[in-house]
Amino acid sequence: MGVGVSERLVAESKFQGPKSGADRAVLLAHGAGADMDAPALTAVADALADAGVPSLRFNYPYKASGRRAPDRPLVLQASTRDAAGELGRRTDLPLERLVLGGRSMGGRMCSLVVADEADPLGALGLLMLGYPLHPAGKPERRRDQHFSSIECRILFVSGTRDALAPKESLEQAARLITGPADFHWLETADHGFRPLKSSGLTVDAVLWEVAEASVKWVQGLATR
Repeated sequence: MGVGVSERLVAESKFQGPKSGADRAVLLAHGAGADMDAPALTAVADALADAGVPSLRFNYPYKASGRRAPDRPLVLQASTRDAAGELGRRTDLPLERLVLGGRSMGGRMCSLVVADEADPLGALGLLMLGYPLHPAGKPERRRDQHFSSIECRILFVSGTRDALAPKESLEQAARLITGPADFHWLETADHGFRPLKSSGLTVDAVLWEVAEASVKWVQGLATR
């Protein structure tokens, strides 16, 4: 017998924060080249735990199996749904009280399942940590076709030097979103949240800013 979804998520996930009593929780999905222990996700999860907000990080199947190439989009989206359900189970919260998001590809998958016209996943909000508006070197391949179906509040935390989502392009794309869109720009940071040395900022300082902005936004979301 194979390992079931719940058992796999328990083995390939990290839950932080209170197990009961919270009125919201956050799902943090990793980017294509990282896993659930990516520095940005860890920083946000730690900050959320300090604020009393539960979070769940998890590995997509390809990472759990030791593969480098990401799973097919449908597999990634199904895994995102499974992880959201697992977070709801662990916190005893409905999907409408969960904030879904993560780094780059992981955040994009969360936005896709929320915007799915056939079977939208309810969410309190979307947290996009470095949204990949287009593939590297291919600005014509925009990943904003589903934005008009996003009705919940969304926060984009991106670097001003992000080559996968230039500031002007991302702000223009966000106008397609039905719900309210918020932005937090990381000065001189690239897609990997690395700032220019000339800025005087360190990677740790930028990650602290990412975590602080994320927690403040999550705490400010009004429950419906």
